[in-house]
Amino acid sequence: MIWTKSRESGYARLPFSMRVFRFLVVLLIFEVCLAAQAPRVPRKPAVTPVDSTHPNIILITLDTTRADRMGFLGSKRGLTPNLDAMARQGVAFTRAYAHVPITTASHTTILTGTYPQFNRVNDFGIPLSARLPYLPDLLRAQGYHTGAFVGSLILDPLDGTAPGFDRGFEVYDAGFHLRRHGMDRYKSVERRADDVVNHALAWLSQLPNGPFFLWVHLYDAHDPYDPPAPFRARFAAQPYDGEIAYADSAVGKLLDEIRKHGLYDETLIAVMADHGESLGAHGENTHGIFLYDETLHVPLLFKLPASHAAGKRVDARVRLVDVAPTILQEAGLPVPKEMQGESLSAMMRMRPKVGPHGGGATETGAVETGAAEGDRSAYAETDYPHRAFGWSSLRALRSGKYLYIRAPERELYNQSLDPEAAHNLAGGAKAVADTIASQLDDFRSRTSQTLVELAQPDAEQIQKLQALGYVGSSAGAARDGEKLIGVDPKTKIEVSNLLHDAMFDVEDARYQEAIPLLKRVLAEEPNMPVANMQYGMAQARLKNYAEAIPPLQKASQLLPDNGMGRYELGLALFETGDWKGAAPQFEAAVARAPKWADAQFSLAAVYARIDRVPEAMEHLDTCLGLSPDHYRANLLRGRLLSLLGRALDALPNLQTAAAVEPDSREAHLFLADAYGQLGRSAEEAAERARAEKAKAPAAR
Repeated sequence: MIWTKSRESGYARLPFSMRVFRFLVVLLIFEVCLAAQAPRVPRKPAVTPVDSTHPNIILITLDTTRADRMGFLGSKRGLTPNLDAMARQGVAFTRAYAHVPITTASHTTILTGTYPQFNRVNDFGIPLSARLPYLPDLLRAQGYHTGAFVGSLILDPLDGTAPGFDRGFEVYDAGFHLRRHGMDRYKSVERRADDVVNHALAWLSQLPNGPFFLWVHLYDAHDPYDPPAPFRARFAAQPYDGEIAYADSAVGKLLDEIRKHGLYDETLIAVMADHGESLGAHGENTHGIFLYDETLHVPLLFKLPASHAAGKRVDARVRLVDVAPTILQEAGLPVPKEMQGESLSAMMRMRPKVGPHGGGATETGAVETGAAEGDRSAYAETDYPHRAFGWSSLRALRSGKYLYIRAPERELYNQSLDPEAAHNLAGGAKAVADTIASQLDDFRSRTSQTLVELAQPDAEQIQKLQALGYVGSSAGAARDGEKLIGVDPKTKIEVSNLLHDAMFDVEDARYQEAIPLLKRVLAEEPNMPVANMQYGMAQARLKNYAEAIPPLQKASQLLPDNGMGRYELGLALFETGDWKGAAPQFEAAVARAPKWADAQFSLAAVYARIDRVPEAMEHLDTCLGLSPDHYRANLLRGRLLSLLGRALDALPNLQTAAAVEPDSREAHLFLADAYGQLGRSAEEAAERARAEKAKAPAAR
């Protein structure tokens, strides 16, 4: 790694000779394989030359990270020595709040400076509109080199559930895919923090002169909690804490390398969590459902160039919507009028008031500012209960000393006296609750005006969400009023917990463990589409098709436009030999997600079975156009061509199938048959020998 320091701007700069390659990972139900994709050419915005006063910018987002685990926010657990050290050189906000407890939605707010009701990215898989202001796009247009390095499928813009997130980035390092049974989680659906940081440092090492914007996203604290050694042993009893400590060590590795090459002092660094984690608080095991502090109070830290305002603590309530405007102002760039957040720059440079209520120096030497004077009201929402389960959405407003939550049974808490939100005052303080409810309505009305069109995830994205333990829904977008009626999530939280655990069991092929959990969910919620689908999937994987088909049929009846549900029903019907019944299910899946290679293959396979071979060939061609190395599509296309007497045309497909799966006896036998038709006896014999070696070993 060669890093050089340029004197042209006073900042450290790096030599460059960069090629970007990424790999498209094809998702398969029958088999999973990788297919190389040509480098993506990013959109090139009009570039305005920047002068030498614009700093480098590093944005670090820590997924699922609670504020109360940070040493610089008072934790005594000793998990974050690197972040604590940076806080001593920067500005720490002690009361920062996220606006939605969902990864993609919260990152949209961070990067656009807009609220979820404005940007409309309130669920997974919703495309980020090109009409929204977007921090990397704005910086790229000003001459910044831009790179993103993310830790999970959840933020993959091409193969995951964050379409549009790559706008403005020269390099967006993702490339995740679903994993089949036995595949390493950290080489498929997520990436460990050290790997993310290594990729980011490799990019930095090749940059030319000019300022850069680097976004590093660390997913480690998201469940399942599985820290690597030595953190696994050290935190065996508290693996979530182990993930926090491990992520901090990776941040330290990044910062050490930045320091070593003279970049640290003059770089603007912003660190925050996208949301927290409940860990059982209020009955919620993870996040997404509730709007209490455990999932919305997040760490927020800025290290300014030349360590201006070093060691300062700001106790005023602030929001993640304020991050993008702050970064732009600190970089000396204009803030678009569409951004709804407010820059924190003045707050960071404000002189503390001296006096009994005005702040001052703490025991550690940090300089504090008073809380109440600068408090900003913090709005939050979650539509996840409604979109995933059909329950009521929730809305919240933190204003003054109160937390108000709009729910079927509304909630009001005095956070100055009740920080754990254990005593609901709504029944006895009706006037206060009514006042804040009115403020919430007014605020949401003022901030909801948008030109962004509504969208929803497709079948592929739903499958990817389920691999990460989330419930995905392709139900049509509901009007806002419709979201706020229905079951109160407080009364159903155990159902959410059970379903979450069961979905991880299904994803990890622990079907026997998943089935009793799903039965409990269905006993409570018999008409929940995703629970029926997951139960049917688990039974089908165990080849219990008589048990699998009825719940899969029910899921498809409840959500007929859900391509994933129709696909799973088609698979079960196919396995029972009901090919004519399977065909319309696969047709519906393809209509919903035409770029889903697996669905295209499955439709081709069933067409081949019911003597619709020309149509089968069309869908095989579509599948292979999406995924050239799709094993089963190559195998089936080659076999069909051989059976049609076109052995020479069959060879490329069969050779590809044998190369992709060299241990496949079927591929070698089919290839041998094709060579036999062509009279190429030596090659036929070689393939038959390979097929013989590929036979399954005899049972011992």
